[in-house]
Amino acid sequence: MDINEISNTAIKMAIEYAPKVLMAVLTLIIGFWIIKKLMKVLDKALISNGMDLSLSKFLSSIVSAGLKVMLLLSVASMFGVDTTSFIAILGGLMIGVGMALNGSLGQIASGVMLMIFKPFKVGDLVDIGGGNIGSVNAINAFNTELATLDNKKIFVSNSNVTGNTITNISGQGTVGVELTFGIGYGDNIDKAREVILKVGKDCPYILDTPAQGVVVANLGDSSVDLATRPFCKSEHYWDVKFYMTEHVKKAFDAQGIGIPYPTMDLNVKQS
Repeated sequence: MDINEISNTAIKMAIEYAPKVLMAVLTLIIGFWIIKKLMKVLDKALISNGMDLSLSKFLSSIVSAGLKVMLLLSVASMFGVDTTSFIAILGGLMIGVGMALNGSLGQIASGVMLMIFKPFKVGDLVDIGGGNIGSVNAINAFNTELATLDNKKIFVSNSNVTGNTITNISGQGTVGVELTFGIGYGDNIDKAREVILKVGKDCPYILDTPAQGVVVANLGDSSVDLATRPFCKSEHYWDVKFYMTEHVKKAFDAQGIGIPYPTMDLNVKQS
């Protein structure tokens, strides 16, 4: 086959397949755009009908995956692929893949359990497994998305969520902020208690009910530990924690109350 025949063959193939390729590309672009718009409409419709935000996002992720598979099958049919047999083959493959990806199916099952039992919802501040702390952004088919205080995203697989201890910090609407302040053994406990309560009263986020209290929690090696648990709305948890930590330290300094730190006395003996 000479160069002319090769060129003619290439030209014929380009003329034959170029429209199909162009149409397939356009179909994909327009299809994904339509799916994106449909998902927004579906989300609004589910939420407007009173469906829980967590459940609506979970269902949307599944519907979106199904529509994308249908779009890819439609594009395949443009190239003469027998989609009927392809679907049958795909079904067989899905069974095999499902057996191979048993863990992935477990993730979906765990996601369904989260939807049914609802240990938390989108927007709640949670602690998963004693370390993954953040606000719930979404509960997807395979994972749960958290947003940390420093605006990082954490993706925790649903099986790890259901298999770990879940602490819903904001699940009750109000939350107590556990705080401990150490003072020296020579400092006045009652005076330190008054200072902590005064700072709590000045904090704009702390609720009046239940009333804040201060107790002696521990007699440490170098400090008397005073514990307090002011209550606030769940969304103000970090605001209260940071406010109290900073302003109690400043108030202690102003009142001459020391916050001790470990020290060591070194005795040198000369021979």
